Amino acid sequence: MKIENIDWNTWQPKENATLLFVIQGNNILLIHKKRGLGAGKINGPGGRLEPGESPYECAVREVQEELCITPFNLTQCGELRFQFIDGHSIHGYVFTASDYEGTPQETSEAIPIWSTIEKIPYDQMWEDDQYWVPWMLEGIYFDARFLFDEDTMLGMQMSLERKTSPSS
Repeated sequence: MKIENIDWNTWQPKENATLLFVIQGNNILLIHKKRGLGAGKINGPGGRLEPGESPYECAVREVQEELCITPFNLTQCGELRFQFIDGHSIHGYVFTASDYEGTPQETSEAIPIWSTIEKIPYDQMWEDDQYWVPWMLEGIYFDARFLFDEDTMLGMQMSLERKTSPSS
């Protein structure tokens, strides 16, 4: 399977999910994921949409569940489409938040990690993150598609838009 052979116009994900990154000044709140897809990796908090839930609602709920904080001032900054060789597929909605209420705490799902933007640990993250996270940090809306064989990225396609994100 090659990424060029996937018809992204008719592609349907098996799951819809979110990621949310709290960014304050030169710092970004990441997590060390303890279980589920990506366990052991560093990422942003997030997870699967529940029935009837909007991506915005899911992003807030997942951060509350994983870090015991409530994010504010959310902006949708991109979309991710993942196709795995084994047939699994995910459509992800990426958000940033500029503020939050509470104190980030370790939960059964995640350990909070603050990082400076210059020292984001890409070598401990999913391989695709190094390509789209910089665009997110620049405020450039992205639409990215990736093909994976388990943890190995086999291909990617990205489009960038210098415009405001879609309404949440």
